[in-house]
This record gives sequence, C-alpha cells and structure tokens, in this order.
Amino acid sequence: MDNSFKAAKRAVIAALETGSYLHAARGDIAIKNLLAMGAVSARTVIEVIRSCSGAHHSCSAHHMAPEIMVHVLKRHGWYIKFYFIEPDTWFLSVHQ
Repeated sequence: MDNSFKAAKRAVIAALETGSYLHAARGDIAIKNLLAMGAVSARTVIEVIRSCSGAHHSCSAHHMAPEIMVHVLKRHGWYIKFYFIEPDTWFLSVHQ
C-alpha cells in the first residue's frame, strides 16, 4: 500500500463504502472507536474523510509492528486512526 495521503484516502473510503473493514481490539473501544460501537455510521466517517486534505493527515510506523504505517486524520474535531494489512483496512480510533 502506498503511504501517501491520496492513496490512503481512496483506500479507506472504498473500505467504508463496501463494509470491508475491521476494528483493532483495544480496552477503551467504547470511547475510542465509535464506528465499532455503532455510535457513528460509516457514511458519517466517509464525509469527515472526504473533507480532509493532506494538511489533516499524518502517518507513522505502528509502535508494535514498525512495518505497518498508521494513518491519522484530524478534522472538524474528529480523530480517525487506521492502517492497512492487505487486503484489510483496520480502524484503531474513530472519535471526537
């Protein structure tokens, strides 16, 4: 997977549109991943992501698996954190 913002944006939106995404397990999932909890829809997350530009994006190596790049989008008070392990898209955080 290309780690550029445009490639990540296209891929994460495609995953949300098709429902082909997973959620990383974490202890505070009810607070940190509103998408996983059903408190926010994939459509809402897509709208936030579509409003993002490269200025709202950062990317860094996963702390436990440095070969995996983690993408973070911050826009309109939202924090969306995800990564790709082909062929899957994994969400770590989706919250305000």
